[in-house]
Amino acid sequence: MKFCVIGLGRFGYQLAVTLAENGMEVMAVDSNETIVASIKDKVTHAICMHVTDEESLYNIGVEEMDTIIVAMGENFAQTILITALLKKHIKVPYVIARAINDIHKEILILIGADRVILPEKDIGIKLADSLSSPFTDLVRLTKNFSISQIVAPKQFVGKTIGNLNLFKNYQVHCLGAKKQEKIISIDKDYVVIEGDRLIFSGYNQDLEKITKL
Repeated sequence: MKFCVIGLGRFGYQLAVTLAENGMEVMAVDSNETIVASIKDKVTHAICMHVTDEESLYNIGVEEMDTIIVAMGENFAQTILITALLKKHIKVPYVIARAINDIHKEILILIGADRVILPEKDIGIKLADSLSSPFTDLVRLTKNFSISQIVAPKQFVGKTIGNLNLFKNYQVHCLGAKKQEKIISIDKDYVVIEGDRLIFSGYNQDLEKITKL
């Protein structure tokens, strides 16, 4: 997939680099020569340009991108302009815009942004979830349903996933196990060993019961 990140502040810079590390084709755009020079060897293309209008967007080839992230959260007027041009005029398939508050988010949605993110708010929520939860690496899919990494309870050790009858007994599913920082798929014949970090999905109250076994 082809991604374009417009605006290389701390958020945009890290996003572009991580996308590239994940094997994506990434074009990173910013008006700051120093920032562009520092990222040019970390992404597919790095362009130093002040994006201000439809012509400048076409000049960097945005019409060839699958997803464009407008990451200039501090300059909200410019974010609105670029997002509107990308969706209403250039017809980019998927545009993600960065907002700095909920009012900005509502405006960006109204002008056509496919997704709006508030990095600071999202990070705060994720940190609060992790601090107030007995789980590790919690991914909250809805308010009440999550995917989480839990150290295997002692009574699970030595038993196969199939024999544990996880859904029947605990209303959760085991999606895999974390081994040396990698997630591996496991089947019903996998034998749980002491210290295993298993990946479960289920309602939060059911996941919490697993942590108390």
